Amino acid sequence: VTQARENLQSRGQRTLMFVDEVHRFNKSQQDAFLPHIEYGTFIFVGATTENPSFALNNAILSRARVYVLKSLADTDLYTVIDRALKQDEQLSQKHIIIADNAKKALCQASGGDARKVLNLLEQAVDLTTEQNGQYNVDEHVLSQVLPTHLAKYDKGGDEFYDLISAFHKSVRGSSPDGALYWYCRILAGGGDPLYVARRLLAIATEDIGNADPRAMEVALNAWDIFQRVGPSEGERAIAQATLYLASAPKSNAVYMAFNQAKADAQNEPSYPVPEHLRNAPTNLMKDLGYGAEYRYAHNEEGAFAAGEKYLPPEMQGREYYLPSDRGLEQKIKQKLDYLKERDAQSPLKRYEND
Repeated sequence: VTQARENLQSRGQRTLMFVDEVHRFNKSQQDAFLPHIEYGTFIFVGATTENPSFALNNAILSRARVYVLKSLADTDLYTVIDRALKQDEQLSQKHIIIADNAKKALCQASGGDARKVLNLLEQAVDLTTEQNGQYNVDEHVLSQVLPTHLAKYDKGGDEFYDLISAFHKSVRGSSPDGALYWYCRILAGGGDPLYVARRLLAIATEDIGNADPRAMEVALNAWDIFQRVGPSEGERAIAQATLYLASAPKSNAVYMAFNQAKADAQNEPSYPVPEHLRNAPTNLMKDLGYGAEYRYAHNEEGAFAAGEKYLPPEMQGREYYLPSDRGLEQKIKQKLDYLKERDAQSPLKRYEND
């Protein structure tokens, strides 16, 4: 900072401050850049492999332009390979022949990373034996460089959340094939199968609900199997649960109802419990009318006290749970519609005159 300030004041010369892996600075350290960025002491450029929305202060982001560097396409990687063979000091001295299928395999293994494709190329050439004055890089050589394919996956980073997001949305969208593929991508990258199992439990209540209540049990059983028998059979159990939940009927009615009821309970006044719903364990409470006129549902026709109300008077008419017409919820909806009709026809309507 001192040198940059001197350059600016004495010579009118701007200074470029480049910070690699800028996300490694904590929030307080990032704040130290702000006054110098605002004053123009230096031009600030930061590079990060993390999502800047999470890794950097909003104050810095608001004063900077964000450029996203995307993975290179295969055509770009082909160009990188060709240039290396012609311009690299060591590679260009050798007559290197790379088969098209080998070049394609190199590009696919690099995951759009030019540095990685060059490293793999160098390793392949090192393992190639010279024959008749040339080095032939073929699939046999690459099988030694690329014994296994490591799927792109960064636990806790953008790729981690992108794969989980793709998995969740595939299950929600009733795509068994898509869900199974993304699950296997997570496994191939070294992801935790139990993280997927936990996400399946969330999906069971958020996206399936009462359209198929068995989904929750299936997800729980898969988790339990994994913990009881280990990864080999456990991963397969989670795969089975994934396919079941992806194929199940979908409804977010439980999710929506719970969120709305929770919001009302937090934001609206604390209405008193109606007297007929209150507990009356003592004579005094009974004398105060607690529990009076409560209708025991099992003593009513069909175990349903038609016309009875269970919300505070101020909230009458409020509906939270609106079942869909899919899966078991179709029958639940028919049952609730029938009970609403009995309520409407009942002469015993509490709060009717309020």
